[in-house]
Amino acid sequence: MRCAWKELLDILPRWMITDVDALGRSSLQELRLRLDAPPELVSCDSVQRLGRQVSSEDLSYCVNAASRYSPWAAATIAQGFLTVSGGHRIGLCGEAVLKNKEITGIRKVTSLCIRVARDFPGIGSSAAGLRGSMLILGAPGRGKTTLLRDIARQISEKSTVAVVDERGEIFPSGFVRGDRMDVLTGVPKAGGVEMVLRTMGPEWIAVDEITAEEDCRSLLQAQGCGVRLLATAHAGSLDEFRVRPIYKALLDNHVFDYLLILHSDKSYGTERIHTWNSGGLERF
Repeated sequence: MRCAWKELLDILPRWMITDVDALGRSSLQELRLRLDAPPELVSCDSVQRLGRQVSSEDLSYCVNAASRYSPWAAATIAQGFLTVSGGHRIGLCGEAVLKNKEITGIRKVTSLCIRVARDFPGIGSSAAGLRGSMLILGAPGRGKTTLLRDIARQISEKSTVAVVDERGEIFPSGFVRGDRMDVLTGVPKAGGVEMVLRTMGPEWIAVDEITAEEDCRSLLQAQGCGVRLLATAHAGSLDEFRVRPIYKALLDNHVFDYLLILHSDKSYGTERIHTWNSGGLERF
């Protein structure tokens, strides 16, 4: 297991660093900071709270330390998140700023959810040998990005893999990349897929979190060019995935051959898809 732990500690107010380090170094999954409440440390099997309450100054410190006032960070804050060096991700809640009915920023932050990025080489071994495109499904926090990272890395031992890492979370600085892997960072998925398809000639393209129609269109385009795909989406099952309208084209065009469904204990099951529309599956 690998983790850029120092990078996480560097964005925290000084008063909580020692306790977070002692309690969470080996197992922390999320650190939740809420205004006027004690910090909450969430691990796989426990929730611990520190004794002191979080202030508005503490929240501002975290945001400023994580963003470093960069224009890219300002753009992602408007989407409700920040990505920290080392791949850690901060979700933000508070008072939103609207312009023409669109969120342009967050004026007053009242909650932060800091998700700890950890790398577990080898967890994707059973899936890396599959010969078709794969879709990883799971609820938030179940480890979709972690699994995608390792499968992509293992596939790249034998095939060329282009990773479109929009938020710098799949292969942040310090995480080991694959032997035949090219990583494009900081570009929206749809444009990034088109770019690597045109310029890098990959056998596989990997993307995290399909969330918009343009993401789906880019995957359809790549499929039509003979590239295998590795992607993730928020859903606990094929049935949950099926009811979301933006994914209809992926279903109708049989884009993926396998489903990898993550469970609450971070394990996953593999299912081969026979017919999307009838829901035919073969469990491994």
